[in-house]
Amino acid sequence: MRAVLFDFDGTLVDSSEGITKSAQYALAHYGIEVPNLENLKKFIGPPLAGSFRNFYGFSEEMSQEAVAVYRQRYEKIGWSECELYPYVSETIAQLKEDGYLIGLASSKPEETCRKIMEHLEILDLFDEVVGATHDGRIGTKEEVLLEVLRRWQDIPKEEMVLVGDTIYDIEGANLVHMRSIGVSFGFGDLNAMKEAGAICIIDDMRQLPQEVKKL
Repeated sequence: MRAVLFDFDGTLVDSSEGITKSAQYALAHYGIEVPNLENLKKFIGPPLAGSFRNFYGFSEEMSQEAVAVYRQRYEKIGWSECELYPYVSETIAQLKEDGYLIGLASSKPEETCRKIMEHLEILDLFDEVVGATHDGRIGTKEEVLLEVLRRWQDIPKEEMVLVGDTIYDIEGANLVHMRSIGVSFGFGDLNAMKEAGAICIIDDMRQLPQEVKKL
């Protein structure tokens, strides 16, 4: 194993406040009031346009417009409404000391990931940051991971592992034939991740280095 990849929202960062409030803002634009933010946590993880389509029946055109409305709030304040999960920095530092390359593989726009990572003072810990593109060329977890493989062509996918918190991460890894580890403290369904093929589920980030060594 040469490289450890991390999902962003729900894995490294508790970004629920910024994402749910921005989704609430976007839906209110269309007269849809969702007062309980817990009901909007389903927006955390999958690509935004797909969430507006799947959860609220928006058309493709309307979904793209809703994403733009979402970003009006998110890019102003929502991006900063987040915090690192416990032991993230220490664990990544340990993995680097153990000799692994560290990468980010997120469905959040890459430039936004870098902005937040710099704000949270973890950007320098990463060897590569891969996220979605605003033009829609890269959006799903599969597409993000394919871009990782393109940038790290010298590293076989068999020597990488993805750490994530939802079935979207596990299934995305499956689609590119990469192994995956789930975390229990994010926003996903633990049973769904196990059934989809996650090697294991960790409850504390400090467990990760030992699990990676087993691969």
